[in-house]
Order: sequence, then structure tokens, then C-alpha cells
Amino acid sequence: MHLLREFRYEQTDPARFYSALADDTAMMVAGLVSDPLDGKVILDVGGGPGFFADAFTARGARYLSVEPDAGEMSAAGLDQRTAVRAQGEHLPFRTGSVDVCYSSNVAEHTPTPWAMADEMVRVTRPGGTIILSYTLWWGPFGGHEMGLTHYAGGHRAVRWYTRKHGRLPKNLFGVSLFPITAAAGLQWARSTADAELLAAVPRYIPRFVWPVVHIPGIREVAATNLVLVLRKN
Repeated sequence: MHLLREFRYEQTDPARFYSALADDTAMMVAGLVSDPLDGKVILDVGGGPGFFADAFTARGARYLSVEPDAGEMSAAGLDQRTAVRAQGEHLPFRTGSVDVCYSSNVAEHTPTPWAMADEMVRVTRPGGTIILSYTLWWGPFGGHEMGLTHYAGGHRAVRWYTRKHGRLPKNLFGVSLFPITAAAGLQWARSTADAELLAAVPRYIPRFVWPVVHIPGIREVAATNLVLVLRKN
């Protein structure tokens, strides 16, 4: 509920929203990794302007991030000394070099999310943890700032948003926003030979609703955001 309230400020006061999201993400990752984060090398794929760095360093982690968009990296004017400009599909790190590799709300912004997921597995050390969290296209937040209009079609939602606001949306369908499903993520996670799927849970919704992730079709809408947790073989 706190994040839902803060989401209202995503466009007008991004620092407020993304700082709250960073704290939530760090808490989520800490809860999913079996050992404390203290001293662990954490790679954030799609780190954006840097709001997540403080949330992880406060927990003792050695934080690194990758972001392909130079404009996004400098958007908040934050210190980016641990950030690397690169694409998630081509991570400039050695195989098996990080303890935890995670990506939060990035997969829906790349046309090749499973190539990025494969790279995340590659750079994680054996026994390390991979956490991939992404917004489901058919969920209520699939259209991002375009609201529920994405149910009428991505391109139509862009036209309606532009007509209403006089500008293109930040997340442009077919360019920086792509339809992604829970079914595709689960298929990738179960088929990858280099990691074992430990958990697949919805994010941002109460625990008693989590069983929806096991119901095909319904999970695409009700899960809103899927978190895949894997352990590197």
C-alpha cells in the first residue's frame, strides 16, 4: 500500500517514488538470499539513476549496477561511481563473478528479456542467487504511466496518452516497453540448464494471494509482478 501511494509521484517526484522502491527491493532481496547481504557483491541489472545504491550499501553489500541509458544514469544527479554503462544482454563481467544478480522492473523494457536473464545467470557464481522481478503486461500496471489503457492495445494507449498530455509517454510501447508474461518467465526459469528455480512469487500483493501464480491465465492479471528466484548450479 505504501508503494502504491508513492507510485502517484513516479512522474512528478521520481526521487520520492524510486527511493521507496529501492528500500522495498533491498528488503526483498535480503529476504530471498539465504545468507546476510553483508560483504556480498550485488549486481543490479538496470540500476537507473542510482537510487538503489544506498539501500544496498546500508545493508553492507558491495553494490554494482549496469544501465544502458546515459540519460537515465544522470537523471537524478547521483553518484554513479559503481555503475557501468552496458546492456543487460551483454554484461561486462566475468562468468561467476557476483554473489547475487538481480533485476527489478527492467525485463519489460527490453525486447530480449530472456537473453538478459541468461546473462544474469552467467555472471553469478555457483551457489549464488539470481532474482528477476518484472511487471506483467496483462496486469493493472502493465501500461505503466498509461494506466489501464494498455488493455485496449499498446499503440492505442500511446496515442491516447499523447493526446491527453501533449507528449509521448516515458515508456513507449514497442520501443522501451514490451508485453511480457508470467508464462514466458516460468518457461525460461524451468528450462535453463545452469540454474535451479527456487521460487516464483507475485510481488506487491498480500501473501494470501500468492497461490494465483500457479493458475495459468489468471496469474497474468492478478500477480501484477512476478519474482523468479534461482540458484546457480
